[in-house]
Amino acid sequence: MHYQDAPLYHQKLGEEIRDSAARLLAEDVGPGDITAQLIPDQQWATARVITRETAVLCGVAWVDELFRRLDASVTLRWSAADGDRLEAGQALLELEGPARSLLTGERAALNLLQTLSATATRTRHYVDLLAGTGVRLLDTRKTLPGLRLAQKYAVTCGGGHNHRIGLYDAFLIKENHIAACGGIEAAVKEARNIARDLPVEVEVESFDELDQALAAGADIVMLDNFSLDDMREAVKRNAGRATLEASGNVDETTLRAIAETGVDCISSGALTKDLKAIDLSMRLVD
Repeated sequence: MHYQDAPLYHQKLGEEIRDSAARLLAEDVGPGDITAQLIPDQQWATARVITRETAVLCGVAWVDELFRRLDASVTLRWSAADGDRLEAGQALLELEGPARSLLTGERAALNLLQTLSATATRTRHYVDLLAGTGVRLLDTRKTLPGLRLAQKYAVTCGGGHNHRIGLYDAFLIKENHIAACGGIEAAVKEARNIARDLPVEVEVESFDELDQALAAGADIVMLDNFSLDDMREAVKRNAGRATLEASGNVDETTLRAIAETGVDCISSGALTKDLKAIDLSMRLVD
């Protein structure tokens, strides 16, 4: 059994987009933008958003929703879609509407757009490094607080795949769970009793634990900080019985070598937590 991308594109994601847009405006605008009041309320303007570096775009729906809530008279014309590669200097969005509204929504929109695009960009870089291996790149729960679904969506825009969304949609049995349950076999058995239709993954730190997890019928086994040689040996021992996921010490310098050991998936928290926001800029134009 493999992890499937979570159903992010339906009700849950739509709710998240609406809720996060409302939170962003409440956080930044509060009772009102006092600086925007310097501008005549009938003044109309056009603004353009450009990227100052290469990137993969993500966050279109959030920006659309934010300006819809702020001022429905603002028109947004996108020249790129989520998942598109952007080149430095490229214009990706043109906005037209009341100057006050454009400037009031600027920072909230760019904050979200540059963060989600950073996740998509890092993911695409890693996916490109894995090209030809057939190995799936997975995210983790190491996401920025309050942005779980948004970042998970951004990972898919970059060509990656979603691990579990939270603690509710898959079992991941770790060292402390194993100790508290009295062993791997007992933990896997209890997981099956609780929810037979959910995937059961066991994190292992040794060949002995790998053998126990396989004997217990785990769907997925996470190889935690295994060396490359030990990963290759784990692939042989597994012989296709479970999905093997490599985790730990994953970065752009190690990714390809890990994939070439024969594991099925590689998970990395760096996709969502170790980010540098994409450099975006919005300017009013004549």
